[in-house]
Amino acid sequence: MTYSFYGWKNAEKVKAKNLQYPGIHTPLDLYDALWGIWCADTCAPRMRADWTPGNRTMGQCSITAFLAQDIFGGEVYGMTTDNGGIHCYNVVDGITFDLTSEQFGDRAGELVYEGNTVQDRESAGHFFKPEKRARYEYLKQQLAEKVQE
Repeated sequence: MTYSFYGWKNAEKVKAKNLQYPGIHTPLDLYDALWGIWCADTCAPRMRADWTPGNRTMGQCSITAFLAQDIFGGEVYGMTTDNGGIHCYNVVDGITFDLTSEQFGDRAGELVYEGNTVQDRESAGHFFKPEKRARYEYLKQQLAEKVQE
């Protein structure tokens, strides 16, 4: 697979901290697995109208970043977007990667990965919302099933 998400060149240096998902050793492995899982059902509701199979990462950032944190450790950071939302990404052992940066298309190069705030999954902006927790749990379940195939 060809990668173009932010940080893909260093992502192979990040290693899984647990064996919860067999075959997922680096963020590249996670990206490969999620490519076949991301769908309109895992997309943030307010972005579903814009989700397409050609833009699979649309609306997937927080649930993906927290799932990556489960596997690789580190921190989830959030940057404020043009529309006032929060876009999440990961920093593990000083390596930054953003598995869902492609959703921004040509504007992805304008994203700033420094000076952002650490995100708490239990906050009002994340898993405090039942719909977001449900999407995250669904993504985890789908990943567990995929790696067992």
